[in-house]
Amino acid sequence: MEVLFHSSDFLLPSPSSSPPNHRRSSTYALVLLNQRLPKFTPLLWKHAQLRLCADGGANRVFDDLPLMFPHLDALDVRNRFGLLVSFSSVLLYYKPDVIRGDMDSIRTEVLEFYAKQGTKIFDESEDQDTTDLHKCVAYILQSIPNQESNLCILVAGALGGRFDHEIGNINVLCRFSTTRIILLSDDCLIHLLPRTHHHEILIHSSVEGPHCGLIPIGMPSGSTTTTGLQWDLSDTEMKFGGLISTSNIVKEEKVTVQSDSDLLWTISLKSQN
Repeated sequence: MEVLFHSSDFLLPSPSSSPPNHRRSSTYALVLLNQRLPKFTPLLWKHAQLRLCADGGANRVFDDLPLMFPHLDALDVRNRFGLLVSFSSVLLYYKPDVIRGDMDSIRTEVLEFYAKQGTKIFDESEDQDTTDLHKCVAYILQSIPNQESNLCILVAGALGGRFDHEIGNINVLCRFSTTRIILLSDDCLIHLLPRTHHHEILIHSSVEGPHCGLIPIGMPSGSTTTTGLQWDLSDTEMKFGGLISTSNIVKEEKVTVQSDSDLLWTISLKSQN
């Protein structure tokens, strides 16, 4: 079975900050949802080649991103092409490339502001069977071929708030199981480990861990085996109503996972100043 490698390089200032054996060449896309954005959102923005707001996520970019630069005027953060940000000498423009969704959450003044800035607007209000995140992921896959780019979709503001929204976001991981999608908050990340692969998860201990978990999704796991954890699993059955691996601890710089069912991997994130 093919091995699938995972690494949170996007949490580092640059790929060169990662040890040589941890480096992967990925193309990042960023989706911003309508929950509180992680404090490291500017870092995700820097890494991404395509940035989308899912409906009301545009309100968060408009309202919250300026708060992450308290030494700058909010209008400068929204308007200036070539904003010099504090974590890097790279010049960034905090304008989303695309706003897509059913447009039931975005404020009128925010929509008009970004439309004048040249952001592409896609009103998908006729589609009420998929979430705004689903709509954004579908757009990204049309824009960036997955197989050619080693695509990784980062989703900021995916956790917290209403539980049904969180479950809807996790469902998107399952619906696009062949695409690497990572849900992010200030506290943790979540992504899918498909049963079709063996998995090697490279741990950046400076920014993530030690707490982690493995949770079967879609069906029980009859057999899961891991290495690199304080409480490793050995041909272990996991299911809701029985054992699931929560509050585990990463002990090594590489964690391996093999399972006969899809699993959610989650790991705590350390505060980034």
